Amino acid sequence: MPATQLDPLLQPLQLGQISAANRVFMAPLTRSRATDPDGVPTELMAQYYAQRASAGLIVSEATNISPVARGYAWTPGIYTQEQIEGWQAVTAAVHEAGGRIVCQLWHTGRVSHESLHPGQSTVSSSAKECDQCQAYINVDGIGQRAPTTPPRALSIAEIDETIADYATASTNAINAGFDGVEIHSANGYLLQQFISPNVNDRDDQYGGDVESRVRFTLEAVDAAIGAIGAGRVGVRISPLFPFNGIDDPNPGPAYRLIGNEVSKREIAFLHIADTATMAQGAASSMPEILALMGDSATVPVVLNGAYDAKRARDDIASGAAAAIAFGRAFLANPDLPRRLAEGLELNEPNPRTFYGGEAVGYTDYPSWSAG
Repeated sequence: MPATQLDPLLQPLQLGQISAANRVFMAPLTRSRATDPDGVPTELMAQYYAQRASAGLIVSEATNISPVARGYAWTPGIYTQEQIEGWQAVTAAVHEAGGRIVCQLWHTGRVSHESLHPGQSTVSSSAKECDQCQAYINVDGIGQRAPTTPPRALSIAEIDETIADYATASTNAINAGFDGVEIHSANGYLLQQFISPNVNDRDDQYGGDVESRVRFTLEAVDAAIGAIGAGRVGVRISPLFPFNGIDDPNPGPAYRLIGNEVSKREIAFLHIADTATMAQGAASSMPEILALMGDSATVPVVLNGAYDAKRARDDIASGAAAAIAFGRAFLANPDLPRRLAEGLELNEPNPRTFYGGEAVGYTDYPSWSAG
């Protein structure tokens, strides 16, 4: 096992204005433990995140930027004062434990259900339905998967309003004590619904060629930068593998353009997710993703996708990644950086408690010293 001072996983890292103590990051994980339908973070959530504060950086669970952004019940928001105050308790707990945390800003677009935003339409880049998509709804206090509600296309005025929502959410996140934000442009949600030509059939400035389809993502990034500065803004993308109805036969040009453009803006980091590995046991497509991206990104790159300690060390040591974000492993191992560094056995996550519920399967995974 590498000596601590030589272990790539344990080296500090500067991401714009964000200082990370190590390179073992916590990936965003929807856990559906906020209040519903108000989307207010709870004391239990503060405990959960504080337990994992040894991460070099925590990327929060996806957080709704507006009421219509919701696609899953019991998920938090960052658009009301009550939500901001709830997050203040979370960020204070993380900072008191020595950690850093950014807020992932989320709009689910067509991956939603009308019950999650009564009186408001489900929206997307187009009116194309997603037969493979499911929302997560509250049925008399019980979480249930449900087919998504057919969307309608956002108007230009509504796109402008949504971009303004990203700016407001960024300001709210800083007021809530976050160290920055991550723009969620991955996993088949709204921004990727604009990037992908199999969903986006628009004939205006947000559809058609690559530059137009990427425009919404970059305008959301610019809105966040204008609100809080580039050094506190990250972006998450998932260039390969169909997920939530996204299927782009030639993703390279769009994602290399994103890599180039966010690098010009000198954002804090680019977070690249391998969504193929969201299927348990699936082979990694990260080599193909890295080949697709080429040298387009010159900002720090965070990679995510079923990494183990060896792959993580190898990709950091080679320069392919500045840091590695771990999802399920961090869910079940609050002291993951130590366990990876020392080669300690990992707790196994329980998928039955991933979404909804209380402390069981959430804050009761033991640290090594308590195991």
